[in-house]
Amino acid sequence: MKVEKISQLQLFYLMTGFVLGTAMILGLGHEAKQDSWIFILIGMSSSLILMAVYTQLAAYYPGDSLAQMLPKLLGKFLSYPIILLYIFHFTYSAARGSRELGDLIDSTILSETPLVVIIGSFMALMVYCLRGGVETFGRMAEVVFPIYIFSLILIWILLFSVDQFSLKNLTPILGNGVTPVLKKAVPAAINFPFGETIVVLLFFPLLTNKGQVRKIGMSFLLVGGILLTINSIMLLAILGPEIYNIDLFSLLAATQMVSVADFLERFDALVILMMVSGVFFKVGGFILAAAIATSHLFKLKQTRSVVLGLGTIIVPLSSITASSYVEHLEFGFKFYVPYVHTVLQIILPILFLCIAFIRKKLGSK
Repeated sequence: MKVEKISQLQLFYLMTGFVLGTAMILGLGHEAKQDSWIFILIGMSSSLILMAVYTQLAAYYPGDSLAQMLPKLLGKFLSYPIILLYIFHFTYSAARGSRELGDLIDSTILSETPLVVIIGSFMALMVYCLRGGVETFGRMAEVVFPIYIFSLILIWILLFSVDQFSLKNLTPILGNGVTPVLKKAVPAAINFPFGETIVVLLFFPLLTNKGQVRKIGMSFLLVGGILLTINSIMLLAILGPEIYNIDLFSLLAATQMVSVADFLERFDALVILMMVSGVFFKVGGFILAAAIATSHLFKLKQTRSVVLGLGTIIVPLSSITASSYVEHLEFGFKFYVPYVHTVLQIILPILFLCIAFIRKKLGSK
């Protein structure tokens, strides 16, 4: 396969956008209500330990992606079905992200447009970009991410002008103690969105400076987690915990309340454009990770045809997995995230690290 390279800054932009991604659409910690920002901080702090696992695996096998290191860890026959499982996980997660964006646009600005047309158009753009490989995707991140952050900060500034803005909505802080929030946050807050950064194990070998692996991994988790925490505080201060708990698109709902001097209104388009950019990072990261893993598994020389094939699969997959957006969310947060994410993003990587550690010790002896 053609060897591509990505700079540290490009990977930081890409993965920070990946962490924010669909989390900006769905919101985090709804069940924790006014403590949702603490829910996010717990998830971020715990995920730093998980990132230490990922980066240590990368340190043990510095030139190998996840799909290349597993045969060395587990043997060829045992590793192949696990790699296929990860490829399916990345592909299905990309389909879920596409569905969430499609439902957002369908319920707001393109209500008469069929869902499959919205997702298909987005996927055509996604495939066009990703067929250029990780280098093209990294350069896109350099352009899009600063605009994304500028838009997010602008929205936060505008939210201060809303009359209903009150930090009293965040009280009582930990009214029932820390234990209920911990039970809700572990492992849910780790799995989504922080645990999904396991895709970075497919990108670490492409870094121009592999000595910066741990620094980059910790940095994008910290920055992404802090931005999500601030966003949660802003939304709670405007909507209150009860509305925040039930609203499907809380950032959009809060922005619709902005009215500066009864003149500057209707910032919906800015929010939706920002969310499209975030999903671009999230879905693009999953598709590219699945394409790289597939290329390594089947010894292909390029990812272009794989990306095209995955894009063709993802469009119908995103449409048929659930009959409605509510059913889509229910399946995701009650089954897929608690069980599949926990196994693939927490349990197996820790197991891989233990095996790698034993192999290194035995090898040194």
